[in-house]
Amino acid sequence: MSTAQQVPDILSAEFAADPYPAYRMMRDSAPLIWHEGMKSYIVSRYEDVERVFKDRDGEFTTDNYDWQLEPVHGKTILQLSGREHSVRRALVAPAFRGSELQEKFLPVIERNSRELIDGFRHTGSADLVSDYATRFPVNVIADMLGLDKADHERFHGWYTAVIAFLGNLSADPEVAAAGERTRVEFAEYMLPIIRERRDNLGEDLLSTLCAAEVDGVRMSDEDIKAFCSLLLAAGGETTDKAIASIFANLLLHPDQLEAVRADRSLIPRAFAETLRYTPPVHMIMRQSASEVALSGGTVPGGSTVTCLIGSANRDESRYGDPDRFDIFRDDLTTTTAFSAAADHLAFALGRHFCVGALLAKSEVETGVDQLLDAMPDLRLADGFDPAEQGVFTRGPASLPVRFTPRTA
Repeated sequence: MSTAQQVPDILSAEFAADPYPAYRMMRDSAPLIWHEGMKSYIVSRYEDVERVFKDRDGEFTTDNYDWQLEPVHGKTILQLSGREHSVRRALVAPAFRGSELQEKFLPVIERNSRELIDGFRHTGSADLVSDYATRFPVNVIADMLGLDKADHERFHGWYTAVIAFLGNLSADPEVAAAGERTRVEFAEYMLPIIRERRDNLGEDLLSTLCAAEVDGVRMSDEDIKAFCSLLLAAGGETTDKAIASIFANLLLHPDQLEAVRADRSLIPRAFAETLRYTPPVHMIMRQSASEVALSGGTVPGGSTVTCLIGSANRDESRYGDPDRFDIFRDDLTTTTAFSAAADHLAFALGRHFCVGALLAKSEVETGVDQLLDAMPDLRLADGFDPAEQGVFTRGPASLPVRFTPRTA
């Protein structure tokens, strides 16, 4: 097994600036690394990350979320297993798929996207990150839950603190303290709203969660609060970065941008390829239940395992020419890209496959479609080269664009 010294350190500035060469080195010569600072084994090959996520033999658990998620969210569905997990997932999942999503929440998505675009469609310029991507998914989630969108800045501040806590690989005490404060502040905000909503059910998602019952089990106020916290953080940060990344990728490949503009049925292909090529979440942790042999060595039982999604999705053994963005590639299956049968790993796999994948798909498809309509000759601002930032989650921090204004 290799040590972290043989490749750029995952906590280094060099890695943060561009992790993809380091990922390639890991896959080639150090597929299993013990990182002393993180107290974690790092896996980078597709076959290993897929195996950890699918966990067909009970080799891996989400026990790591006890220390990774619970301090900021409270106990979430991600920490559960067996029947307890399946029942909780059955309580929340219907709102994120099928007719419930299409009939109840697609209009919410369309309205929130249109309202944001109306703020800049007449100007001829925008920053697609600050003016749109960072605001859109949080506004949608607040609207779905029946919360006051005037509290957007508070929601954004909370989820930013939570994501920083989750990505606090160097154990910065100030980042940890800010994340833990967020749990207290969010609980003080949400619990009174949940109690009031139980007495006055409406058509919103929060009411659905309050009323949901499966096999005689209902969600407690704390369960609902933790799920809402998770939804804001996971749904906000990941969709934010996905929208920014899909546009960055398309703007850097004008022929593919024009293909999508001409044929909007290509948007799911562009989103799936973005999830493979520049996933919003670059790493997810699991814990080994027992000793497990992976490429490059053996992981002892009870160990934290850091799965590098950003590396696995560019594994040469799985994808041809993996460092090329190509929405027309024939080795990425778009029809299953937003389900637990996906062959990219951006939403994880198995029983903990992202419950909000179809919500993210609806948001991205709606957003890309409406933005292309509003900006007929979309182009990057002169001299701007979009660059990704982040290690745990990653995407463009800014994306200034120019276009001919449209009034409708």
